[in-house]
Amino acid sequence: MRINLTLKDKGDWVKLYQPRDATIFVATEDPPQIGSPVRLDVVVGAGGPKVIFRGKVIARRLQGEPSLPKGCSVALGNDEREKINYLSGYVRGGLLNLRETRRVPVRLKVTYGGLKGPVDSFTRDINDEGVFVVTKEPLPEESELHLFIEFPERAEPLSLTGIVAHTVVVEDEDIPGMGIRFAMDEEARTELIAIVDKLEKAFLGGKLDDKYLV
Repeated sequence: MRINLTLKDKGDWVKLYQPRDATIFVATEDPPQIGSPVRLDVVVGAGGPKVIFRGKVIARRLQGEPSLPKGCSVALGNDEREKINYLSGYVRGGLLNLRETRRVPVRLKVTYGGLKGPVDSFTRDINDEGVFVVTKEPLPEESELHLFIEFPERAEPLSLTGIVAHTVVVEDEDIPGMGIRFAMDEEARTELIAIVDKLEKAFLGGKLDDKYLV
């Protein structure tokens, strides 16, 4: 089931999201059954960033009151953690001014050199320093690799070189993949910063297609 949730103000995220158990309350006249998987499309402000979460209904409120509307509590999965972190930083302000900590939670097509040849995959998030690539067969840590990343409104994929900084396997109960630290000269880094700035601006302006958000 797909539910749209528009937050009129940044502070609404702080009110609705409970970090202790990673749940968010969604007001709706027809709450889904407990246990139902849902896709939650969250938009912050008028034309603000849109973040797509996936989770499961764990509680329902069927009798609404003026201060307690009908709705349901949705538990967000572990694989939504980077999106949660980014959105929490955005609504509190400050995080977006620190390039070294921002990780734009977007899904970009990526091709990299695997042990058995080219591998097509996608990103979980990206910043100026590195990228997390989703894969069930990550390369060993400290491996050097070449990768091509496709960005919106860019005719050709961006060619980059990186080092595997850390890996996540299926048994870790998180999105499996590898965190890659980019290795580049200052000219290439300046180009990448401009590209990520443009990508983040489009994300915050709600101008990215859903295919980059799921």
